[in-house]
Amino acid sequence: MSRPSAESLGTEPVDAGRLADLIAAAVGACPDVARLSAGPVATYLPGRSVPGVAVRDGEVRVAVVARYGRPLAEIAEQVRAAVAPLVPARRVDVTIDDLAIGDEEQERRPASDSAAGAEGGERDPSVA
Repeated sequence: MSRPSAESLGTEPVDAGRLADLIAAAVGACPDVARLSAGPVATYLPGRSVPGVAVRDGEVRVAVVARYGRPLAEIAEQVRAAVAPLVPARRVDVTIDDLAIGDEEQERRPASDSAAGAEGGERDPSVA
C-alpha cells in the first residue's frame, strides 16, 4: 500500500506550514535522529516557525541532530527516505548539524533535577 503524497490532499495543495509539520513528524520518527536542529534552517510562518525544516519551491532542506553510532551518510539517507514520499517533486537536502552522544534525556534534564546531589537525594541548598 503506498502512502498518499502530502503535496496534495484531493485537489487542494497542502500549505507550506502543514507540509513542514508533516516533514518534521516524519523526520522525528527516524530512529537515528535525536531531534531537528534549532539552527538557521526553518520554515517561518505567521506566529510560529518549524525549526529544522525549510520548505522551498523545488526543494526541502532538513537539518538534524543525529544519534551517535551510525555512519552519517546512512542517517542522511534514512531522513531522505522518510521525507521523499511527502514531497515527490522536490529535492531533499539533509544537513547533520550535530551529534547526540549518550542518553538525550540525561542531557535535557530540567535544572531542578540537576541540582540534586550525585547520590540522588540531597539538594544543594544554594540552588533555589
